[in-house]
Amino acid sequence: MEIESRLEDDVLVLTPQEKRLDANGTVAFKERVHELSAGHGGRLLLDMVNIQFLDSSGLGALVAVMKSLGEGRELELSNCAPAVMRVLTLTRMDRIFLLRDGAASPHGTAA
Repeated sequence: MEIESRLEDDVLVLTPQEKRLDANGTVAFKERVHELSAGHGGRLLLDMVNIQFLDSSGLGALVAVMKSLGEGRELELSNCAPAVMRVLTLTRMDRIFLLRDGAASPHGTAA
């Protein structure tokens, strides 16, 4: 899976370039995020601007990424499409992930 990455201060911003995070791409997604974030101890923000569809497998991949961060670190999500927000809200995962409004700014406000 193609994921763009950039470092803004201590925040590693990862932007998946796919439109779907579903069963077909979760293994590649988790592997690529792990590769890009290896050795980074700061904040990790996923800019979901391109993701228009999230299924239970994709949600599981997000949880796996969050758990891989370790104790005391949160996975931050920004630019979630309405369909993605519905899944996060219905599963109450909107209470687990730190959600950001708008652009993937490391200093953005929480939703």
